[in-house]
Formats: sequence, structure tokens, C-alpha cells
Amino acid sequence: MTTFYSIFESPVGPLLLMSDAISLIGLHTDNDKHRPVVQPDWVRNDSVAPFAQTVAQLRAYFDGRRTEFDLPLAPRGTEFQIKVWRELCNIRYGETISYAELARRIGRPTASRAVGHSNARNPISIIVPCHRVIGADNSLTGYAGGLDRKLALLALEARNVGPRIKDSGMSGGQLAFGGI
Repeated sequence: MTTFYSIFESPVGPLLLMSDAISLIGLHTDNDKHRPVVQPDWVRNDSVAPFAQTVAQLRAYFDGRRTEFDLPLAPRGTEFQIKVWRELCNIRYGETISYAELARRIGRPTASRAVGHSNARNPISIIVPCHRVIGADNSLTGYAGGLDRKLALLALEARNVGPRIKDSGMSGGQLAFGGI
């Protein structure tokens, strides 16, 4: 399988977008500690699906005009990780929950630490909103892209929490996880 990539210059720095030509398989900040290194056999092609759609939706998100994403996603991970990442998509724009609450929501109330590890390994940041998970004491804890970026994303959403714009046909912030 060929991996395609593109770079989107965002307000929180350059974002590495990755695709299998059908679905988004990665979105990483430049300082993401789990960001993959671009490989020699990867192909840079800004017009491969779903890059144009992803960039348009990210621009709208950063401009405060979009609160949900409607993109084909195919993150690669374990069954447990996928379960965590799906649940992250149910955290509403402008809201935060704790790792313990996320563990409870996936039916594993004693798995806060495992949930935290899965959250840190989220390969599609921002769109799968791992930045919305905070410590039980409301502290900003861990973010693979750096706490400064986590704070910037939460501040952006806090400024725009007014009327929620749902400009997709999908309900409740659900994303199309394909290939899993």
C-alpha cells in the first residue's frame, strides 16, 4: 500500500497529513512525539483523497466555522485503541472529559492508564479530538503535540462555543472509520 502525504500550514504549526488514497490515516503536528518519519517510498501529492476535503474542514475549524468533521478515517491501531479513538469523537466541541470518564464511557472504568496510552497514540490528532481529554483535577496533562498546542486548541474551541454548527449529515460528531 502506498502512503501519500501532504503538509498543511495551520495556526498551530505545520500538520503532516497522511492518506491511503481513500481515507485519512494520519494527522500529526511537527513536534508530535509519535509522528512518523516520512519514508522514501511515500508520495507527496496534495491532490490525493481526502486531502482537499481535510484541509477545507481544518481551515473552517481554525476559523471557528466548523465544530465537527466529516471525513473518511482509517487509523491503524489495536482493537482497544480504535475503541478509545471512536469514543474521542463523541466528546463535543468545546467540552472536556477526564481519562477516567473516557475509560468509563468505553466500558472499562479501571482502564484509565490504558486509555491515556491509547489517547497519546492517536494517529489523527485534532480531527479525533484527543486534546479534549484532561486530568481528573482539570489539569492539562499529556498531549503528543505538546501542552502549548493542547491549550491553543482548547482555547480556540472555548472562544467559539456559541451556536454549534453541524454542517454534515453525520450525527453527534461521528466520523466514518473505514477499514477497521
